[in-house]
Amino acid sequence: MRIATAIGLALSLACISAAEAPSNYQTYHGFRVAGDPAFEPQFNRALHYCMPEAASWQRGSSDTRSLLYIAALRGCLYRHNFVDRGVYAYPATAIFSHFLDR
Repeated sequence: MRIATAIGLALSLACISAAEAPSNYQTYHGFRVAGDPAFEPQFNRALHYCMPEAASWQRGSSDTRSLLYIAALRGCLYRHNFVDRGVYAYPATAIFSHFLDR
């Protein structure tokens, strides 16, 4: 059971792509962040708040290219109302992008 958990954790971290661009993010309600004068400053404030948190050893990693850092950054941005909806955000997005449209 521990081996299956370790493999699942490793695969979930390996499938995370780095995406900090506001063009990939939207709010919970579906409003795009990029180009919106109301949401872009909020996103930048949340990003500047979340970057040190993701770089801390309690939450993420000091290496900004590591998967733990990216996962912690996404989790913090998610808590601040920003969801990553980029095409390559999660591997399942590319596979099942129009699955429900059929």
